[in-house]
Amino acid sequence: MQIEQNNIQHMKSVLEAALLTAGEPLSLDDLLRLFTDRMERATLRMLLDELKTDWQSRTMELVQVASGWRFQAREEYALYLARLNPERPQRYSRAAMETLAIIAYRQPVTRGDIEEIRGVAVNPNIMRQLQERNWVDVVGQRDVPGRPSLYATTRTFLDDLNLRSLAELPPMENFTRAEIQLDL
Repeated sequence: MQIEQNNIQHMKSVLEAALLTAGEPLSLDDLLRLFTDRMERATLRMLLDELKTDWQSRTMELVQVASGWRFQAREEYALYLARLNPERPQRYSRAAMETLAIIAYRQPVTRGDIEEIRGVAVNPNIMRQLQERNWVDVVGQRDVPGRPSLYATTRTFLDDLNLRSLAELPPMENFTRAEIQLDL
C-alpha cells in the first residue's frame, strides 16, 4: 500500500511539474505522454482532481479550459500581478465586442449574418483584430453564391475566458440593453 501511495504521489509530482512549467494548457493526451506505462484517462483525471484539491488553499489553482489543464493565479491576486506588467490591456471598441458576441453566440456566421444582426457594415479591421488575437477564425464557407467565409470562435478565445466550452457562456437572456451598454 505504501509503495502504491508513493507511486501516486510521484505521478502527481510529475503532473504538477509539467503543468507549472508549461507555457500553455496541456491536453489529456499531452499529460498521458509524460508516463511510459499505460495509464487510463480516468486515472489521469483522478490524479488531476487530487492535484486540484491539493492546491485549493494556495495562491495558484489548477483549472481546466478548452485546450487542456493549466495552473493560474487565483482571481484575488490579479490586481497585484497586473502591477508587474503595467502596460494597459488592449481595449476593444463596442463594435468589436458586439461582433465577437454575435460570433460566439451564433457561430458559425458570415459577415453578412453579423451585418444583418448589427444593422451596420462590419469593419474589416475588426475582423482582422479578432483574428490576430486568435479569438476568431474562418471555419469554412457557406454553400451559397459567393461562398462567404464562416467565422467561429477558437480554443484561444475559450482559454482566455477560462471556459471549457461555449456551453459555459452566460445565457443571452441574462443580458439587458443597459448592461450591454455599460459593460462595453
